Amino acid sequence: MTSLVRVSSSRPARRPRSRRPDDWMVRQLPVQMLAHDFFVRFVSIFQELGDTLLDDVDSVEHTVDLAVAPESSIAWLGSWIGVEKLDPSMPEDLRRRIVATSATTLATRGTVPGLRAYLELLSGSTVDVDEGGGVWRAGEVPDDTAWVRMRVAGTGALDVAAFVDMVRDEVPAHVRAELWVGTELVWDSEEDEDW
Repeated sequence: MTSLVRVSSSRPARRPRSRRPDDWMVRQLPVQMLAHDFFVRFVSIFQELGDTLLDDVDSVEHTVDLAVAPESSIAWLGSWIGVEKLDPSMPEDLRRRIVATSATTLATRGTVPGLRAYLELLSGSTVDVDEGGGVWRAGEVPDDTAWVRMRVAGTGALDVAAFVDMVRDEVPAHVRAELWVGTELVWDSEEDEDW
């Protein structure tokens, strides 16, 4: 009789890996070669190289898992979803959170909720976002709707220049933008020659 077993986990069940013996490649030599020290030492050189390659292959599934990926992979993973300006001087956990949040808010990128979530992540505080968009009856549309004003209390772990650089990538190109940190205007897109 066959029974069906349901796994309630959201992650697929992993098959446990068997650990390779330390002499896995040498064991594959013919018996006659095992009797000669030269062959054993010679094959051991390739076994050491093979161990390095196989260890990398064994961990390849973790390379794209943001929670455990090597620190050097964070910017690379971010580039897949358009996060191009991850400053390596930022704390590692912040860079991981930026990429993770950007991935989950990708569908709302360029909208007020997406911008608010991103600013809250970067600043670590509440954010105020005002914008000119909306829905109006025919003939009642204001002349100027493509603007956004963002206010944050602070820049979190980033200096002001890095904070502005990160925010610039999140604002749609056709929208005039102002970024205020406390009471100071730190970025005005109309005065930004590079934007």
